[in-house]
Amino acid sequence: MSAFIQQLPALVGVIIGAIGSYLAVTRGDQARFRREQTARWEERRLAVYAEYARVLKQTVTLTYRVAAHLGNDPHPHPLSPEEAAPHLTNATDARDPAGEALLMLGSPDVVTKAREWVVTVMDMERFLRDGTHNPETWSAMLVQQRAAREGYYAAVRRDLALPPGHSGEWSLPTP
Repeated sequence: MSAFIQQLPALVGVIIGAIGSYLAVTRGDQARFRREQTARWEERRLAVYAEYARVLKQTVTLTYRVAAHLGNDPHPHPLSPEEAAPHLTNATDARDPAGEALLMLGSPDVVTKAREWVVTVMDMERFLRDGTHNPETWSAMLVQQRAAREGYYAAVRRDLALPPGHSGEWSLPTP
């Protein structure tokens, strides 16, 4: 019996070491799982944010072309409202599911900025549906649309902890 008592501290040390190793491995696995899960959700959110921007930008591009047809924009490829109608319908149809995914996965700030951007784009669509010829008003709407887009992208970057990006404003050389 005295041999067992002499070895008891070593046995207790082995048991404590095994429990400690188990706890360390378990905590490490939990931390790794949380990091991987966070990375997966961030990738999904980025995909949703990018898809929403892509479908909204489709509408914006079409409005530029229709505005050029109406004499409001210098876009080099004008498109009549009649020719643009099916394309605008498709762009609007694509915007709805992208918006739903954004509502589901987006942060409140990003969703708010997305709403501001889409409302501005809808105002541009309404302006063109009315067949308005007013280049000054159109120019002001473009400034508002670009600011709303920049606000959306800034909110996305904040949400995903990305560094600040480019404003997206390009100055073209004058001929």
